[in-house]
Amino acid sequence: MALRRAARVILVGAPGVGKGTQSERLLRRFPQLSSISSGDLLRYNVQQRTPLGIKVESVMKFGGLVSDDIILRLISNELTQRGWLNSTHPAGNVLTLASSALSAEGAHSFQDDAEVAAFLSSPAQARGFMQSQLSNDPAHSFLLDGFPRTATQAKRLDEIVPINLVVSLKTPVEVILERISGRWVHEPSGRIYNTTFNAPKAPGVDDVTGEPLVRRADDDENVYLARYKKFQETAEPLLEHYARQGVLWEVEGMSSDEITPKLISEFERHFVE
Repeated sequence: MALRRAARVILVGAPGVGKGTQSERLLRRFPQLSSISSGDLLRYNVQQRTPLGIKVESVMKFGGLVSDDIILRLISNELTQRGWLNSTHPAGNVLTLASSALSAEGAHSFQDDAEVAAFLSSPAQARGFMQSQLSNDPAHSFLLDGFPRTATQAKRLDEIVPINLVVSLKTPVEVILERISGRWVHEPSGRIYNTTFNAPKAPGVDDVTGEPLVRRADDDENVYLARYKKFQETAEPLLEHYARQGVLWEVEGMSSDEITPKLISEFERHFVE
């Protein structure tokens, strides 16, 4: 189904609620929609040894957390390179973190971490974020995955990407606990089974290889409840932020199959009709 306006969408939901499933179904339903994952962007830049990736790798090697500024720069770079974000700032939106030999023409180039820190702590206008224009072409629609996770991050994201739909996916926690208690994984392939609705042909054994299935450590009930509590603490102010902007829509269901038709209907109302 063809979109009539650009969709810039974030799915928010507790671990195990089925964000991945809903994302896949939306991507299949609306071919103009793309997925932009902050995690994938980080991994790609590290693997490709881009200037920004080299910086990220050094941070991660020493156990540091990648800053919001770097994540925002990755997203900004990705949108710019796709031609979806048009900068009017003379320096553009591309950030490099090494010598000019590694820099793109017109990009910011830094020789050391002190210069990087000064740039990243400068106002958004100086970094070019607020002088960019996002395309409204329906073909430039995307689901943003992995960012933002907090209200603070959302406010920073507003500087460059005006999100126009935030979907809060809700399933009762007891249902999610029941779901993950029956989950088994074939680690080499990533195949996932569930004893309640997608059981392996032979208990505890992968259908394809015959190798043993395992439980993931984070599928333990106590581990999950700790993650769920942390999610609630950060999600509530995040959702309040988007509710104030008038772009929040909530949907609840006992299963992904129950949620999907509601989600697609709302998506069509926003971007197709």
